Amino acid sequence: MNIVKHGLAVLGLIAAPAFAAGQVSINIDAAKPGPIINKNVYGQFAEHLGTGVYEGMPAIPNTRGWRNDVVGALKALHVPLVRWPGGCFADTYHWRDGIGPQDQRPANVHGSTVDAINAVGTHEFFDLIDMLGADAYVNGNVGTGSVQEMSDWIEYMTADGGSPLARLRAKNGREKPFKVAFFGIGNELWGCGGNMKPEYYANLYSNYEAFLRAPAQSRPQMIASGGSGLETAWTQVLSKELKGRTTGISVHQYTVPTGSWDVKGKDLGFKEGEWISTLANTLKMDQLIKDHVVVLDKNDPEKKIGLMIDEWGTWYDEAGARSALFQQNSLRDALVAALNFNIFHEHAERVPMTTIAQMVNVLQAMILTDEEKMVLTPTYYTFQMYVPFQDAKSLPLAIKDNTSYTLGATTIPGVSASAARAKDGQMYLALVNTDPSKAVDVAVDVAGTKLKGAAGKVLTSAKMDAHNTFQYPQAIKPAAFSARAAGGKLSLKVPAKAVLVVALEE
Repeated sequence: MNIVKHGLAVLGLIAAPAFAAGQVSINIDAAKPGPIINKNVYGQFAEHLGTGVYEGMPAIPNTRGWRNDVVGALKALHVPLVRWPGGCFADTYHWRDGIGPQDQRPANVHGSTVDAINAVGTHEFFDLIDMLGADAYVNGNVGTGSVQEMSDWIEYMTADGGSPLARLRAKNGREKPFKVAFFGIGNELWGCGGNMKPEYYANLYSNYEAFLRAPAQSRPQMIASGGSGLETAWTQVLSKELKGRTTGISVHQYTVPTGSWDVKGKDLGFKEGEWISTLANTLKMDQLIKDHVVVLDKNDPEKKIGLMIDEWGTWYDEAGARSALFQQNSLRDALVAALNFNIFHEHAERVPMTTIAQMVNVLQAMILTDEEKMVLTPTYYTFQMYVPFQDAKSLPLAIKDNTSYTLGATTIPGVSASAARAKDGQMYLALVNTDPSKAVDVAVDVAGTKLKGAAGKVLTSAKMDAHNTFQYPQAIKPAAFSARAAGGKLSLKVPAKAVLVVALEE
């Protein structure tokens, strides 16, 4: 992660070419590209808990049961990967409950919650995957399931036409095998998945993996369920014990404003103290990755195992709305997403996948729905602005005269930055100004290149908790941003509390 120094407040969104005294410098070395930023870093997580994507209301236009408006909005994000069915839900989910005629499926029970029908099952999930053009990341049930059950599910999804389960799949409407890109063996086995020790799970994992057979052309990559947060014990054990088809070890990290799970903090109406604490806590992702990578580099020097951060995002006190774990989504969440993206880019070699929690109506969602209504959140717009970074080549940055944003005893970097060259050859720069009241002046220089200017989008607002509602669905959205270069160097004025992504004109 990189930081740059703030300048004066900005009123317009057109950057001037003048170079102010004390201006911060970003130097990009485009001649020495780093690792590819895997598109799966921009993955999504859709758990059964109130996802809201699947609306059984005839009044809402849909395709195969999935809302056209929601699917259309997600397609605009080029969603590369979707994780399903959980989460903690995965280790209580029995896949046979979600196949066959919907009106004959048993009720879905999760904790004290009972859904009227098991409407979204294997076929419905892959309908969504097909419509999005995404890859599937399916989580299996270790906590209340069995090796046989998980083995049968893999066969049902991936087997060719001759097997009994392939014939059952065809009877339910799908002759061709589904493409399962990734398969996770359990979820949070240290907690809701069974309160296990890593050594015990390592043995279980090897047993499960041995029986998850699939044809070579349909064989999913396996992901082991790892630990949570900065604790590396699970990564230590799993990276030593697991070989074979294991392509990654998961880790979960949520951003809680207060740092306490008992009273997490508000989603709206928060003071500046919770603004900075939220951003400070989300920046811990950088140290988390570094700590886990040290372990991986020791036990997996060939770099065959990736760190899969398949649950991340903000978690606030429940807002008491229609969906489980519903919370509003504000400008603060947009900055949280962008800060994490910049961190993931910096660790692109070891972090090939992340899935934000969650896609629709739950936690840090892209989209909120209420019957026929739909709104796009500030987090959605951050994902949209960062689309060019999918499968782009990361570019090294050197920054001079960094600044910081301080409130009370908390200090964080003032601005985070990331640069990359997209698949089409265009160079992009992303900046995040964490200071809620001061703009920042940034001078950008690309070694060996005379820049002509920059054009892109900026997301900001006068309020820290600016958000979209069903009544005012466009209260906050990106605005056009452009800047002119002088002498081959580019001067950008980034507004306070803003996410900025621009294409650099060479």
